Amino acid sequence: MRSESDPARSVLLATRSDGKIRELRALFESAGIGVIDLNAAAIPETPEEDALESGATFEDNALAKALHFHGVSGLPTVADDSGIVVAALGGAPGVLSKRWSARPDLSGRALDDANNSLLLQRLEHSADRRARYVCAAAFCDAEWQLVERGEVLGGITRAPRGRNGFGYDPYFESAELGRTFGEMSMDEKASVSHRARAFSKLLRRMASLR
Repeated sequence: MRSESDPARSVLLATRSDGKIRELRALFESAGIGVIDLNAAAIPETPEEDALESGATFEDNALAKALHFHGVSGLPTVADDSGIVVAALGGAPGVLSKRWSARPDLSGRALDDANNSLLLQRLEHSADRRARYVCAAAFCDAEWQLVERGEVLGGITRAPRGRNGFGYDPYFESAELGRTFGEMSMDEKASVSHRARAFSKLLRRMASLR
């Protein structure tokens, strides 16, 4: 469909998360679609991006990001918004998953650690550990706006297991595989993950636009 060697004909991955880039690059390349990330497209980070995740739903945020970066780049663009929804916390942290610990001074692994620490603190006395990982995946080009949703059921462990993945992965145990996302290889995670499910649906719809 597109060639990664030709940026003008690539799909832009509108995320600054290295973990998401790794997962999405593999998904798109397996579908025969070339991709380019924001760094390779020479799109600098701006304060305006902080406001892109202000929507009430994952779908709102994913589409806002896709529209923004399509407008900046002119490229067909995909974006996602994802997070963890915990039953005992009334659905929190939800769309605030990345910013839940209110630590704008942190990024990467340090931010993940702060968010996970708060999650364990809030669930310390709860016997209900049920949770869902949710992802909304969006595509935008000059003609189309598409959004798809993926979910995976599981629970929050009391201690981290595994060193793979990112975000809440070491604490999220998949109900289907009985292991945390942190214990899974990228291929294993892709077989059940919320992000893989959302983008698999999105890729099928994108294929119909050819």
